[in-house]
Formats: sequence, structure tokens, C-alpha cells
Amino acid sequence: MSTRIEQLFQNKKDILSIYFTAGYPAHSDTLPILTSLQAQGVDMVEIGLPFSDPLADGPVIQQSSTQALALGMTTEVLFEQLKDVRSKIDIPLVIMGYFNPVLQFGVAEFCKKCAETGIDAVILPDLPLTVYEREYKAIFESYGIHLIFLITPQTSDERIRALDQASKGFIYLVSTASVTGSGAGFGQAQADYFKRISDMKLQNPIVVGFGIKDRETFAQATAHADGAIIGSAFINALSDQGLEVIPEFVQGIRG
Repeated sequence: MSTRIEQLFQNKKDILSIYFTAGYPAHSDTLPILTSLQAQGVDMVEIGLPFSDPLADGPVIQQSSTQALALGMTTEVLFEQLKDVRSKIDIPLVIMGYFNPVLQFGVAEFCKKCAETGIDAVILPDLPLTVYEREYKAIFESYGIHLIFLITPQTSDERIRALDQASKGFIYLVSTASVTGSGAGFGQAQADYFKRISDMKLQNPIVVGFGIKDRETFAQATAHADGAIIGSAFINALSDQGLEVIPEFVQGIRG
């Protein structure tokens, strides 16, 4: 069973996780980006599996997905790029995508490949808890792959408790009801929401995503959570300046 994620949250606070789209800006950038992020002290990385209809993603991530798909990125190609990743990368790795490509690939085969590659967890925002528990939980668990669930400001306390019970690794706290990459900092409503979830004393660590883009928003998110995820702002930086921007970008968040 994978314990890289558990060990990370036991040993560190203010976890910085970075999201990027596999195969963007260039088809072969996946491993160089991972290597650079680890070298800069990023704690965990989410690798986006591009999909043609990404419901939760804002325009920045959508555009990076479209370009990665045009360059030939597929689930098969991603696993091929990652096949020796654990000879270079020690930090937890999470694949974030949508359920359709996983279903097309075959759920058992996908989990098997994740296990062989050294992927610790998967985020599939459009796979409902009930369907997961009924049809796929046994497969994921047999390969030691955590499925990470999302909660939003609209999620009821009862459902949050159910998701917490079903979860291993961490829970992804969506900061806002909008798509990724929107908003200008966090207001009082979000601070209250983060605190409400923190006060529930869930058994899993909480990582905040959506709307985190700089040192200030990272600090606001981690005031009541165990970590935060930065996606659109990082992809924007890659789009503008290429992979050379990574050290400066991470230091800008960390200070």
C-alpha cells in the first residue's frame, strides 16, 4: 500500500501541491516539469490527464488540455512517459482527470498502471461516490490507489462526513463554486468556509484548490487547511516563460 501521501501529511505542514497538464507546453515536458518541481521543494504534484470536455476546469487548463491532446497526449502516452518516474521522483504523485478516459482505458488496467508506475492517488471529479463504492472501490483498493474526493461550499456536512469515511490520502477542498483559475483572492465567505471544514475535525487532511495563485492566497488557504494546490497560475507562467520559470514561480509562493 502506498504511504507516500500519509507520510507527507504526518511530517509537514503547509503542503504545496502544483498541478500541470501532461504534455504541455511541449509533448515531452512531463518528466522535466516533475524533476524541476521536486528540485524546488514542491511537496506533491498533480499531473493533469488531458480530456476534451473538462467540466471543472477554467479556460487556462482547458486550453492547455486542448494543446496537449493536439500534440498527441493520451493515457497510454502518459504512462509510457512515467514508466521510470520513481527512479527520479520521490514526492507523492497524483493523476487528475475525468472518468471517461479511465473507463476507455479500463479501470482495472488504469489502476494497475498507476501502481506499476508509482502513482499514489487519482482525482476524478465526475466519478460519484455511490458509483465508486458500488463498482470500483475494490479495484482501486486492490492496487493500493487512493481516490481523492472533492468537497465544495455547497456540500452538506452529512455528505462531507460520508466522503471523509470513504477517503484515504486527503480531501480536496474546492474553494469556490466556480471553475478553476477564477477569482481574485479569498473573501470572508471563503475564510468562514475553510474554518467550518477545519472545525469538523475530519480524519483526512484537507488540501484547498481553485483560486490559489500567489503567496497571499496560499497563506489564506493553508491558514485552515493542511495544504493548497496551484494550477492555472502555474500553467499561465509556463505558457508565458517556459520551464525556466519554475524556480522563480515556486519561490514566489514559498517566500
